[in-house]
Amino acid sequence: MRRFGLAVALAAGIAMLASLGSAQMAPTTGPYSVQKVVKVGGEGGFDYVWADSAGRRLYVPRSGPTGRITVFDLDTLEPAGEVPSVNGHGAVVDPKTNHGFITSKPILMFDSKTLAAIKTIDVQGNPDGILFDPFNERVYDLSHAAPYATVIDAKDGSIVGTIDLGGAPEQAVTDLKGHIYVDIEDKGNIAVVDAKTMTVTAHYDVSGKAGTCAGLAMDAKNRILFAACRDPHVMIILNADDGNIITTLPLAGVTDGAVFNPSTMEAFSSHAEGTLTVIKENSPTNFVVEQNLTTMPSAKTLTLDAKTNRILSIAAVFDPPPANAPPLSNGRVARGPMQAGSFSILAIGK
Repeated sequence: MRRFGLAVALAAGIAMLASLGSAQMAPTTGPYSVQKVVKVGGEGGFDYVWADSAGRRLYVPRSGPTGRITVFDLDTLEPAGEVPSVNGHGAVVDPKTNHGFITSKPILMFDSKTLAAIKTIDVQGNPDGILFDPFNERVYDLSHAAPYATVIDAKDGSIVGTIDLGGAPEQAVTDLKGHIYVDIEDKGNIAVVDAKTMTVTAHYDVSGKAGTCAGLAMDAKNRILFAACRDPHVMIILNADDGNIITTLPLAGVTDGAVFNPSTMEAFSSHAEGTLTVIKENSPTNFVVEQNLTTMPSAKTLTLDAKTNRILSIAAVFDPPPANAPPLSNGRVARGPMQAGSFSILAIGK
């Protein structure tokens, strides 16, 4: 009966995705499934995706000659407009001022209601990741080159200062109480930043467990950090106050992002191979891998819609890489050109 049920579910999943023209997604046991795949198409590369749960919009930067931020209704995933003529990796919005920010160079500040540009902000380095911290309404532009973090006042777009994080940052989280945590992917540590003084107060070394940590999430209530790393593929779970490692759990692929949902007490890590690992926090000292869900190859980043508890990811179908293509560093997945019209948004939920 188990084999028969699995075969039926597998056939149904393949049929659904074939009708959507997307890559095959094999179901796995567990509470989560890919509930919806919306093929939105469009040219350009992609990196981060971000859900504005309060404003009910989804922001998807697209890079290249037609660089822009494509915006979708977070409930229906229908197009809601775009911010044109900008090449950026990520976007955030301050819900108080409705000021949005895009990690382009220069940083673009825009009105999240109208999507009209407000101003550009000249920054140094190579803007990549981005974080909005409600604690003092500041935006953290994370760069893979010095200065590693530029801090911007979300109210007026002025630069407050820069922070030397000691290495290349990838993802950051806030505890909403004056502390920022940043995974430093080339140093194997997590930088702890005082949001008031804009100084690094500690580095939590995780290099003994893994290298190239590319995703970071936080259970702010219980003071737990989830560092998703690539070498090996593991989630390092540690105490946010002292950096002590609680446990390490395996991930199903090459991570490039992590989120935590306090409503369900689950951490998620998305992977380039097309998998999503769900980790359940049973207590602040007990964690288990709840599910390894098959999603879609290239769905390497993710975001959480805190209102619906859905995970959103983005992906496209790529041609196979040339036979003589060299291996990529950090375990990244080699691939050929993106197939026209294949870019899609995935909605994942229970």
